[in-house]
Amino acid sequence: MHIVLVDDSRSALFALDIAVREIPGVHVTAFEDPATALEHCLKSPIDLLIVDFTMPKYTGIELVAELKRQNVLVHIPVIMVTSETERSIRIQAIETGVTDFIGKPFDSIELKARVRNLLALRKAQRDLSHRANRLVDEVDKATEELAEREEEIIWRLARAIEFRDGDTGDHISRVAHISKLIARDLGLSSEHCRMIYLAAPLHDVGKIGISDSVLLKPGRLTPEEIAEMRKHVEIGVRILENGTSDLVRIAEAVAGGHHEKWDGTGYPKGISGQNIPIEARIVAVADVFEALCSERPYKRAWPIEEARDHIIAQSGSHFDPACVVAFQNQWTRIAALMAQDAPKTITVEVPSMETPDEPVGTLQSPFKIHVEEPVRETPDVK
Repeated sequence: MHIVLVDDSRSALFALDIAVREIPGVHVTAFEDPATALEHCLKSPIDLLIVDFTMPKYTGIELVAELKRQNVLVHIPVIMVTSETERSIRIQAIETGVTDFIGKPFDSIELKARVRNLLALRKAQRDLSHRANRLVDEVDKATEELAEREEEIIWRLARAIEFRDGDTGDHISRVAHISKLIARDLGLSSEHCRMIYLAAPLHDVGKIGISDSVLLKPGRLTPEEIAEMRKHVEIGVRILENGTSDLVRIAEAVAGGHHEKWDGTGYPKGISGQNIPIEARIVAVADVFEALCSERPYKRAWPIEEARDHIIAQSGSHFDPACVVAFQNQWTRIAALMAQDAPKTITVEVPSMETPDEPVGTLQSPFKIHVEEPVRETPDVK
């Protein structure tokens, strides 16, 4: 353990050094100049400071006060060696951070006993600190593992919802990523963004309670079927209600509010503006945009630029204007995300009979593949 001695008297410093070095397991550094001692203590960790009271440049109290100010003596014991008996000076020293006193001239046996006791306390404090740090590390690791398991469960459940909804590709994953981008741009905390990212995949969890004849029907729904489809919001809320974790509570807000509209014309409650939870307002933008870009049994996919323009046009009516601005700010990233899973254009050609044989595995055709421009569907999505 590292002990620092400070005394401007060379003979007194030598006597202190001799006495303290007799204690097993200590490393001693001695200074005559308190300014040099201060510099050393600011750079190197110490376990005990033994300091004289009366010194030039710094008194012992001033040296201790400066080290305290710079957070060097947190939990570090201090012995002051002094011939002062004045009560006010001792009280000032104690208030500054001095732990113990020993008189001048000091008794070597008494000094070593006091040093051993204070070093034992310091060692116990260090051991406790190390143990606390280990516990913190273990708790952080366990928390991280729980978060990973929580995320895994969310994504597995989300995948089950996708299959129930006719295997809508990576819709849920893209909605989650777009929601996180919007949340970040709005300035929400990193943890809040993470919660929205994990809650977004559950926005349509209530669809597991909708019949296949309605959920998978190609084409438009009848008014009765629309009413049936809209029940997925209520079902989703019932599945997620009364959650004890922040994630489940946010997921409930998203499931219950992602079909509400900024102007109050949405469902199921017809609430408007900031009465709609911010998480639901964010996911609403991501959900509608991604759904428009995706092919479904009842609609063709829109080009992403047209879907983007629709979102912008609905700012202030369907969508929270702030969320739409955030969506626009993140457009480069959103477009790149959508491009990752965009269908690849394949040109298939085969040469005429005069063309030499191609290597095995090259499929060729003399015909050009023509894809009709899809008919624009209504922006309403199930």
